[in-house]
Amino acid sequence: MNEISALQKVRASYQPKLPAVLLNGINNVSASEGAPTEAVRDKESIKELFKNLYGMPVVTFEAGSTKSSAVRNVGVILSGGQAPGGHNVIAGLFDGLKNANPENKLYGFLGGPSGIIDGKYIELTSDIIDAYRNTGGFDIIGSGRTKLETPEQFQKSLDVCKSLNVSAIVIIGGDDSNTNAALLAEWMKDRNTGIQVIGCPKTIDGDLKNEQIEISFGFDTATKTYAELIGNIQRDANSAKKYWHFIKLMGRSATHVGLECALRTRPNIALISEEVEANNWSLKYITDYMTDIIVKRANAGKNFGVALIPEGLIEFIPEIKAMIANLNDILAKADGFDNWAIEEKMSYVSTNLEKANAEVFNSLPSIIKSQLLMDRDPHGNVQVSRIETEKLLIEMIEQKLKGLKAEGTYKGKFSSQAHFFGYEGRCAAPSNFDADYCYSLGYNAVALIENGLTGYLSSVRNLSKPASEWIAGGVPLTMMMNMEKRHGEMKPVIQKALVKLDGPVFKELKDNREKWALEECYLFPGAIQYFGPSEVCDITTRTLYLEQNSKLVTK
Repeated sequence: MNEISALQKVRASYQPKLPAVLLNGINNVSASEGAPTEAVRDKESIKELFKNLYGMPVVTFEAGSTKSSAVRNVGVILSGGQAPGGHNVIAGLFDGLKNANPENKLYGFLGGPSGIIDGKYIELTSDIIDAYRNTGGFDIIGSGRTKLETPEQFQKSLDVCKSLNVSAIVIIGGDDSNTNAALLAEWMKDRNTGIQVIGCPKTIDGDLKNEQIEISFGFDTATKTYAELIGNIQRDANSAKKYWHFIKLMGRSATHVGLECALRTRPNIALISEEVEANNWSLKYITDYMTDIIVKRANAGKNFGVALIPEGLIEFIPEIKAMIANLNDILAKADGFDNWAIEEKMSYVSTNLEKANAEVFNSLPSIIKSQLLMDRDPHGNVQVSRIETEKLLIEMIEQKLKGLKAEGTYKGKFSSQAHFFGYEGRCAAPSNFDADYCYSLGYNAVALIENGLTGYLSSVRNLSKPASEWIAGGVPLTMMMNMEKRHGEMKPVIQKALVKLDGPVFKELKDNREKWALEECYLFPGAIQYFGPSEVCDITTRTLYLEQNSKLVTK
C-alpha cells in the first residue's frame, strides 16, 4: 500500500472484539446442533437441488475440550459489491487459522470468484494482512461479480484447490454470492472432494438477514456515512432555505438503508418501496403525496426540504413493476439487444410489450426510457441503480406545481437539487461495530471449518449487546432459500429480507413522518466516531436497536 493517513495509522492498532466463546481459542470450541431446518419457501424444489445439504441444523458454538488441529490451507473470495469491513473478515479468518495451527495458510483469490476459476491468487501473510486491518474497501485481493454456478466452473475451482492443497473456501458476499456458495458446497460434497465451503453475510443493503443473521456487515458503516451526508445537506437546506433536495439512496430490493437513514436524520419525506407496493401506490399517487407536502411547506413560507428516495423505488410502483417484469422477459429473448441502436431498442420494446405495459413505458420521459434499456445486470434484469428516479420525480412534481400555480392554489418557489449516495458509503473505514462484527465473522468461519461443517453461513448474533455477549455459530444456507425467476428460468436464490411494515422500525417512521414533513426536526449525526465514550463510538444502528428491543418486549 502507499502512504497512509494519521487515522489509518492509529486504526491499524485497534484490536477488534470477539464473542466470549471464541476468546477461548478455536481448538476449544465445539458445535451444539439445533433441530433440522427447512427452506423458507419452495421446500421440495430446494430439497431436490440440495440433496446433500438440505435439512442441516443451525449450530451454536460452546466451550469444549481442547483438541488438536491438523494443518490446513484455506482460500478466501470477496464477491460482489464492496462493503465496509471486508478486510476485517479476512483478518479474522487469518488470525483464526493461525490460532488453530500456526502452520495454516490463507490464500486470497484475486478479482472475485473468477480468481478461483482461473487460478489467480496470492498467499496472504501477516505483513499483507496487517496493512489492511480496520480499513475500508476490498482492495486487498479485489472483488468481482463472476457467478459460480456451472459444473465447468466448479471443476476448475476444484482443480485449483487441489493444486494448492486447499481444503476449505470462504466466500464473502451477499445473497447471490452465498447462493453460489451453496451450489459450490453441494457440488463439492456430492463428489466427496473433502472441500468445505463457508459463506459470510455481506451487503450494505441490509436485505441478507433473518433470525440467525441479524444484520449483514457494512450496513452499519454505510448508513452512518450516508446519514452524515444527509445531515450536512439538511443543515445547508435549513440555512439557505431555497432548495428541495431529492436524495436517492442505495437499496434496490429493500429500503433498509433509506429507513435507517430516515430515523437517523428525520427528513421531510422518506419513501419506502415496500409501503408503495403494499398499498398499490401509483406514480401519480406518489407525485401527489410529495407535492402536497411541498405545497404545505411553501404555504408556511418554507420553500425547502429534504426527500429520501430508495434506489429500487421504480420497481415497486405496481404499473412500473409489471412493465419492468414484462420488459425483462422480452429482453431475455432478444439476442444482442445491448448492441442495438437506441431507435431499434425503442421500436422493439414498444412493439413487443403487452399493451398496458407499452402505455406505461411510452408515458415516461425519454431519459428514463433510455435508462430502462441500458445494459442488463448479471441476472439479465434492468439495472435499477442507473435509473434516475429522483429526477423523474422532480420532473413530475414540477409539472404538477405548474398546474397548481395556474389554478392559483400554489404561490411558492420550487428549486431542486438531485443527489445519489451509493459509492460514498461502500468503502468507508468501518465503524467500531463493523470492525468488531466483521472480525468475528471471519474468526467464526474458522470455527465452522474446524468443526467439519460445509454449506453454512457464518453467524454472530445478539448484536445489540456488548461483544462479550455475542453468540457465535452457523446457519445452513439452504434454510434461507426460495425459487425465483432469473434469465427467464426458476433458480434457487437466498430470499431477500424486506422492510416489515408491521415491525418496530417502520413504525417509528410512520408515527413521526407527519410532524417531520412540516417541521424542521432534522438531526445532524456527524462523522463516524472511532475514539471516545462507548455511547458515541459503539452505538449500533437504529434498526438493530429497535428490532432487538422489540423482541425483548414481546417475549
